[in-house]
Amino acid sequence: VQLQASGGGLVRAGGSLRLSCAASGSIVRINDMGWYRQPPGKQRELVATISGGGDSHYAEAVKGRFTISRDNAKNSVYLQMSSLKPEDTAVYYCNAEAITPMTFVIDNYWGQGTQVTVSS
Repeated sequence: VQLQASGGGLVRAGGSLRLSCAASGSIVRINDMGWYRQPPGKQRELVATISGGGDSHYAEAVKGRFTISRDNAKNSVYLQMSSLKPEDTAVYYCNAEAITPMTFVIDNYWGQGTQVTVSS
C-alpha cells in the first residue's frame, strides 16, 4: 500500500490549506485514516483520525480549526486547515490502517510527508 500526500506549502497566519492523501495498491479494506504531524525538533503527534464510517477525532490543538474527511471510493483522506497558526508548522503525514490480500491482517501505512509552514 502506498500513500501519496499533497497540498502542503507556505501560508500566512490566519490562512488555509487543504491536504490530500490517496492510498493505492492491493487493498482489501481501509479502516481508520488519519493525519499526524512532526514539528521541528519535536516528536510526531496526532492531528486527526477518521473511521471508515466517518467518525472523527481531533487533537485539542486543532479542534474547531481543522476538518478531516475521507472518500472511501477513492481511498483518500483530506485535511482542511483553517485559521492556521505558526505553531501548526510541521511535516504532515497521512496514515492508513489497511488490510491487504497478501496478509489479511491490519497493517499501518504512512505517506511520505508534506511540509506545512505558517509564517507570522
